[in-house]
Amino acid sequence: MIIGVMSDSHGRAHQVTKAIEIFDRQRAEAIIHCGDVGGIEVFEEMVGRRAHFVWGNTDYFDNATKAFLNSVELPVPDAVPLALELGGKSIQVFHGHEPEFNVALRTPTCDYILHGHTHIARDERIGNCRIINPGALHRAREYTIATINLSRDEVTFHRL
Repeated sequence: MIIGVMSDSHGRAHQVTKAIEIFDRQRAEAIIHCGDVGGIEVFEEMVGRRAHFVWGNTDYFDNATKAFLNSVELPVPDAVPLALELGGKSIQVFHGHEPEFNVALRTPTCDYILHGHTHIARDERIGNCRIINPGALHRAREYTIATINLSRDEVTFHRL
């Protein structure tokens, strides 16, 4: 299974459109946004897809956003971290600003930890856990996303 991972779009829906085009070419079966989504326009790009996200430190969750997400059946995260099981792998998703994120890095209990926040791409291992930051779609020297082939444990970074 291939998943597409992006972060820190900060409302730049046109960047998310480009990212999703790359995910489609790579045959990603699911999309994960690691926070600082930036608004409904970005969520609109994920409608109709198997998509998950977490809230970032600049995201504002109000009743209108909740109503929109419910109307388009995008799952609203209700816990930190967002825990997923995809392709037989356990995945925890953070934005990267949460206190729980630092705890998870000290004692990882999953196959992958995905995060954003720093706007810097990252791929490293802590024990048996692979830590991935796809980079950012805004306020970065270069805009990057990542795809992960879960069955092969292969991470590929893509420049927009």
